[in-house]
Amino acid sequence: MVVNDSWYLVDCGQGAGHQAHAAGLAMENLAGIFITHMHSDHTVDLPSMLLFGAFELANGYREPIPVFGPGDRGKLPPLSSRAIEVPTPIAPQRPTPGVAGLLEGLHSAYATDFNDRIFDSLTKSPNEQFRAVEIELPEDIGFDPDTQVAPEMDPIVVFQDQNVTVTAILVSHQPTAPAYAYRFDTETGSVTVSGDTAPCANLVQLAQGTDLLLHEAINLELLASRYTDATMLRATMDHHRRAHTTAVEAGRIAQKAGARHLALHHLVPSYSPPEAWLEARTTYQGKLTVPADLDIIPFGRTTPVSPDRAAILTAS
Repeated sequence: MVVNDSWYLVDCGQGAGHQAHAAGLAMENLAGIFITHMHSDHTVDLPSMLLFGAFELANGYREPIPVFGPGDRGKLPPLSSRAIEVPTPIAPQRPTPGVAGLLEGLHSAYATDFNDRIFDSLTKSPNEQFRAVEIELPEDIGFDPDTQVAPEMDPIVVFQDQNVTVTAILVSHQPTAPAYAYRFDTETGSVTVSGDTAPCANLVQLAQGTDLLLHEAINLELLASRYTDATMLRATMDHHRRAHTTAVEAGRIAQKAGARHLALHHLVPSYSPPEAWLEARTTYQGKLTVPADLDIIPFGRTTPVSPDRAAILTAS
């Protein structure tokens, strides 16, 4: 989201840093990073932001860039009912870190690189340039990472500056929990980003009256055709059905929320024919867009078409 001279990055998928550069977005103007959930396709390019930030943020002092996102899940996810044996967890000493654990782990994994640059080139430590902020949930909402991943709740204000107020709400992306959607409210318009989620009431609430709803979409039928391993097919499709949203469902959510504009992104699989995503028209009566990478979508209600109030799709 670009607002005035600042931009706000939701998730760090593959190539996010490169695409932000291609979009003309300078690191020195990055005001915050907002991670929806801890899956790799939403975090994998965070290391490049940390590593190359040391050079792009070299001139002058600025406050550390906040990296908002989930806290630790607290326990391993339940084992699939289709499992025939219990797998060995990765990193059993800390198997489900949130954004703070992720940043700590990245600092350790890239310590050689960081320390070479800190001691030899006198660059700033990533601890001076980025800071993790794990979203704290109210204790009384009944959240449980296994059984209540998206209980009804009010949106939480997680960030505010001179341009935007950012609120977050739990969404349903089992077994990943907590998982969040974000809303960015400015003086002239608003953008709501679903993150990965199955249809849920919380997202409808967060997106009420939003000018632009950026929503994920999945083509379940085409995705199922990719798998040849029957066991993996069944388990994976179990996940996709309970954790994602089809284009038709995304349209229904946008209609319920009264969103003025629906843009489908994070399309899975990306090679689906365009008509698969246009099925959202059967349930949504407003403006529908299926943007390409680097498309600029203005969302300001009282400003002319301009990237001054825009969502730039850096990766689909």
